[in-house]
This record gives sequence, C-alpha cells and structure tokens, in this order.
Amino acid sequence: MECVRWGGSGLLYTCSRDRTIRVWVLEGGIRPKVVRVLSGHGHRVNSLALSCDYICRTGAFSHANATFDTKELMYQAACERYQAFRNGAGEGATSSSSSSSSSGEEPAPFSNAAERMVSASDDFTIFMWDPENSKKPVGRMTGHMQAINHIAFSPDGRYFASASFDRKVKVWDGRTGKFVATLNGHVAAVYQVCWSADSRLIVTASKDGTVKVWSIRNLKKAKFTLPGHLDEVYAVDWSPNGMRVCSGSKDRTLKIWQA
Repeated sequence: MECVRWGGSGLLYTCSRDRTIRVWVLEGGIRPKVVRVLSGHGHRVNSLALSCDYICRTGAFSHANATFDTKELMYQAACERYQAFRNGAGEGATSSSSSSSSSGEEPAPFSNAAERMVSASDDFTIFMWDPENSKKPVGRMTGHMQAINHIAFSPDGRYFASASFDRKVKVWDGRTGKFVATLNGHVAAVYQVCWSADSRLIVTASKDGTVKVWSIRNLKKAKFTLPGHLDEVYAVDWSPNGMRVCSGSKDRTLKIWQA
C-alpha cells in the first residue's frame, strides 16, 4: 500500500504496488467492502489526490479562521462548506497563469458535483478519475520523464501539481487535466509538493536540500528558495491557516518557516 485517502462522500481510496487503485465503502460503518478497482497504470501507483482533500482536512474551518459556538454549528458549517465546494463554489478563486498546450490525451471536463481524483505512478503518467461513478479513467496525462513521487490538488480544486524524479514540478488544470506549466529550478529529484491555503503559492521539497516557493501568478521562476537543510528534504506541509510551512529532512531536523 502506497497511499490512502478518505473522500468527502464516505468512500476510502487506496493505491498499491500492484498497479491498481481500490475504492472502498464501510458497510454499516464497520465492514470494509471494495466497490470498484481502478486499473490503467503500468507500474506501481505512488500517490493519490482528491479535489476535496483540503475541505476534508479542515472541515468547518478555513484560513479565514472561522469560530463556532457549538459542535452542532461546526458540523453544519462543515457540511455546507463541502457541498458548496462540490457545487463549484471553490475555495477562494485565484487568477490563473496562461495555459500551454495539453500534454498527452485531453480528458473530458467534469460536472461541478463530481469528486475528482488524480493518481501518480512510476510509469511516468498521471491518470484522472471520476471514482464515485466509474472505474475507467477520465484522462491520461504525460510529460514527466521519470517516476512521479507525489501529487496534490490546490485547495480551490482549480489546479493540481505533480513532483517527479526528473527534477520537475508540473502544474495541471484541475478540471480538464490540461498542462499549465513546468516549474524548473530544482537540481535533483523533487519529493513532495504542497499548496498554500489560498491556492496562490506552491511549496516543493527536493533531494537537492532546498525548499522552494512558487507563485501561481508567475510560474517561470521560484519566488523564494529556502536553504538551511544539510541533506535531502523528504517532506513538506503548509499549515491549514496558511501561516507556516514545515519541512522534514534526511539531516534529522524539522524546519518551520514563516509564510
């Protein structure tokens, strides 16, 4: 098992070295049952990302720091926030950068209510899925030249980014899968990618020992390069309130950066 993700509609998604993605449901809230198997990748599947990942992670709360008087009001707000996201309201729209021509096959667009999923593999490809409704991929994206380590949707669901051993990070349209841009700057494999809460910035962690921050408004060059680690940076995460970034390295240290 390489990655596990809870969806917003009660489904559980897992990917494995057996090249498949399995969709599970908990019968009676207890017993797991596979409802469909998603096949298509030619090598092990390393990472999954859902368009609702940020909503599921933060529930009723956002980077706007909302507060609630009771648990009932918090639960109601979480349900309303998730439903609004599925209906296409998004999480704080941002201006997009100019798109390039698509790489590989162009997937069909999703309806507003669909929960979108993307998967990344050692076969150098990304698949887009409609996992609630179909076991067939919606589209296949190519462009990376080596294995893809990690993939992540922006909180507003408009984009997703992929990190690869080919030293590149690629940004894609979150609804159609069209190629948007390649982030060049790391000089070694990129291990992880993460978005800021307002979907305006991307942070990347690399084998070259640096953390880089990129702006969705200008993807040609990194906005900041954060040195300090003495070895490979394996993991990076942005706090849900958008105020801090934490990076973890092979040098056995964690560093917290002020956004």
